[in-house]
Amino acid sequence: MVHGPRHLRLGAVNIDGVMLNDTFSPVIHHFLVSRGCAYTAEIERSIFSRPRSVAGRLLAEAIDEPMTGEEALEAYFEERARYVAEHPVRVNDGALELVGRLRESGLRTVCYGGLDKSHFDRFLGEHADLFDEPGYICTDAFRPGLHEIATEYFGLTYDQVLVIDDVATVAEAARALGMPFIGHPSRFEHSFQRQLMREAGVGAGHLVDSLHAIDEELLRSVDAEAAAGAVWAV
Repeated sequence: MVHGPRHLRLGAVNIDGVMLNDTFSPVIHHFLVSRGCAYTAEIERSIFSRPRSVAGRLLAEAIDEPMTGEEALEAYFEERARYVAEHPVRVNDGALELVGRLRESGLRTVCYGGLDKSHFDRFLGEHADLFDEPGYICTDAFRPGLHEIATEYFGLTYDQVLVIDDVATVAEAARALGMPFIGHPSRFEHSFQRQLMREAGVGAGHLVDSLHAIDEELLRSVDAEAAAGAVWAV
């Protein structure tokens, strides 16, 4: 946006799946399938981007094992630790450039996700200057957290915040609030997120496989939609 945004004021960028590679979908899939659960779109939709306590309970309910929600969550994070030992967490291709484009367009930027700030500090701490205060928002206590990010942290209206996320339930929340949304669904072979985003009403032009695709032209288009009150127009 050469002349800056007409309407948008903030770019809210999810950490795991957008800024960082997706190290959650493969582990959730393995956790469930290895314990005899049929992996379906509805199972995936029900678990993703939920508070950890809720996700743990749902994992426990989905499997045929006597396990509490806390035990399921503990087992899940043990499996994830083994997974990332072989498939390290890394910054996604184009992620830093994306945040740079958002800032160059005149937007403030913030990163958010369900893990605590130590996760951000470990993998994005050296790039913290790309984000405005508070830099990172842990949304576990109020997921998906879009209302809180817009109104409580930045004092903005919903339609002034562009959300970039990899999970369809966040798209659903964005639509309910009238927030601009760009989806970057997981490319994990068993993922249903692209399908679920389409079902949530995310248009093809707002679904990207590469973060490089969120270019000046797309940002201008989303900004114009926000200015016209048409961010979720069919």
